[in-house]
Amino acid sequence: MSKQEFNRSYFVSFCIEQYKQHARISGEESAELLFRSGVVQYLNDNFEVLHTQSRQWLMEEIDERLKS
Repeated sequence: MSKQEFNRSYFVSFCIEQYKQHARISGEESAELLFRSGVVQYLNDNFEVLHTQSRQWLMEEIDERLKS
């Protein structure tokens, strides 16, 4: 795994874990929701911009993605 792939994987894992806490759901539910809805793909595709944002901003962005 390249460093770039590792960083993206770590970022997606971070978002899944943070969303679990934000939504007060299990890690399994968070992962399933974010994968099923396409949010994980969005996070991965836009890593360069998104990884610089705050936790709060990311949670709001994920909430917006899930609503649409």
